[in-house]
Amino acid sequence: MKITQIAMVSTHGYFDPVPRLGRTDTGGQVVYVLELSKSLSRQGIRVDIFTRWFERSKKQIDPVPGYPGVRIIRIPAGGWKFIPKEQIYDVLQELSSNMIRFICSNDLDYDLYHGHYVDGGIVTVEVARYFKKPSYFTPHSLGAWKREQMAGNQEEMERKFRFNHRIKEELRIFKSVNGLAVTSVVQLEKIDELYNLKPDNVANLPPGTNIDLFRPLKPNEKKQKIDLPKPYIYTLSRIDSNKGHDLLLNAFNIVTSKIENIHLVIGGGSTNPQKREREVLKNIEKIIEEKGLKDRVHLIGYVPDELVLPYYQNAELFVLPSIFEPFGMTASEAMACATPVIASKFGGIKNVIVSGENGILVDPTNPEEFSDSIIVLLRDRKLAKRLGQRGCETIRKEYSWEAIAQKHMLFYNKYINKKTCGVL
Repeated sequence: MKITQIAMVSTHGYFDPVPRLGRTDTGGQVVYVLELSKSLSRQGIRVDIFTRWFERSKKQIDPVPGYPGVRIIRIPAGGWKFIPKEQIYDVLQELSSNMIRFICSNDLDYDLYHGHYVDGGIVTVEVARYFKKPSYFTPHSLGAWKREQMAGNQEEMERKFRFNHRIKEELRIFKSVNGLAVTSVVQLEKIDELYNLKPDNVANLPPGTNIDLFRPLKPNEKKQKIDLPKPYIYTLSRIDSNKGHDLLLNAFNIVTSKIENIHLVIGGGSTNPQKREREVLKNIEKIIEEKGLKDRVHLIGYVPDELVLPYYQNAELFVLPSIFEPFGMTASEAMACATPVIASKFGGIKNVIVSGENGILVDPTNPEEFSDSIIVLLRDRKLAKRLGQRGCETIRKEYSWEAIAQKHMLFYNKYINKKTCGVL
């Protein structure tokens, strides 16, 4: 079967042709789906990305600039209001019905449906079943693994994240789709360990990196001037409780006692933060105040597109301190810029980084281990440069979006005729 048209389904967060990353529930998954779709379109495949329509100001059908084969299609469900991903389950049946109606009324015919994250997976299974088409699923994150990694009162965590419902739905999706894509080997191990499932229709398809955008400085190219204190350590992510900002601050506090004139720049976050983000940010600010780091730590918030690259390139090193991270796309972006990376060993990026060869893996919950690694790279610039260069080589050779898109096509074709368990 020749695949010519694909429906991607990514229902939560703010999904735009040029995404404003850092807004609530809007991060690496959006980049993954958008860049994958662009790369597939370069192979002559038309891709429509279905998402939830909750902002009146947005067009329902939104072409992606420079990619005539890629469109974002917004489907109404649940009224004109943002709904966090933990609460979106209640509108997914409506979204599925409206998506089916839209596809029928516009006479669209997709060869397959590919859902992303549990909410997108729920919709994908329903819609693909209606049209009798193959379905695929990338969880991006696993509810059971996230619950395992996050500390706190169990009842409170359940109210906040609805883990039980999420895990039940994930298991149903795993058993219902033609093909399952994980973004790291560790995810597959966790599906076996925490879901008691050994799928035979799975592929490891990690996020790619835009190597045209994220790159090291060219020979004789000068670094772009930026308005950040130098020298600085850099981290970039959504502001969320699993991102490990508190762990990074604990380690950085030790670093400042041994390294003079070093700053920490924390980037990322929404321009209009919701309650959860405000709470996490308040805790970060509290730690900074308690440790007396106000002059050394800089919370810069949302990073505009034109500054993403120079902020990576100008950093002494990049850190990824997450206690839970399915992959860690910002780490791979930094690596592509030849910026040395220290990353959490708990994330999927551990399958990309060989510690001591093209980066360093640490336990972010151990402040001494974390801070020691930072100090070593700040003091040994030859080592830092070597790790940065080798990290860049790794990303360019193995993790470009073009390479990942080709792997997706092999994945689709391999399982397109596979019979599922029929679990609904």
